Amino acid sequence: MNTLVSIMQCSFEFESVKCEWYILRSLVEHTALSAVFVCLAAVAAASPQFRNQPRQTFQDERQVAILRDDRQDSGDGNFNYNFEAENGISVSGSGAPGSEGQSNMQGSYRFTLPDGTIAEVRYVADEFGFRAESPLIPTPHPLPAHAVEQIRVAEEQRRRGITF
Repeated sequence: MNTLVSIMQCSFEFESVKCEWYILRSLVEHTALSAVFVCLAAVAAASPQFRNQPRQTFQDERQVAILRDDRQDSGDGNFNYNFEAENGISVSGSGAPGSEGQSNMQGSYRFTLPDGTIAEVRYVADEFGFRAESPLIPTPHPLPAHAVEQIRVAEEQRRRGITF
């Protein structure tokens, strides 16, 4: 009889541990689920609210006619295109395979600024990178004379093998 009680006691203790583990696991899952819901609620509350705000419109929402859309691709990497819309936007470009596997391109695009002036940008993209030219692109200020002199001295030292 002592043996039977002992077995039942062990079984009971084992079931108790199992039961406690199940409750702890359930509590952890419930806490994790609650944390997910709290995060979702925080994201929803932080999202922009657009109630009773007028829809933002563009000054000119009319459709724009395409005046020209010419595209040519020879299949060997050479291509060119010309695009023009009635609102003054135009884009043109041409490309050819480069010496290092890249596409060398050159072209320009134009559009009308809000004050009515025409903005034009010309560009070249090749193995030396992308280079754009336009009076609209800001240029750096010229270097002061002492900086130009320091650069000249450093280049002279480099030619003589002096390094720091």
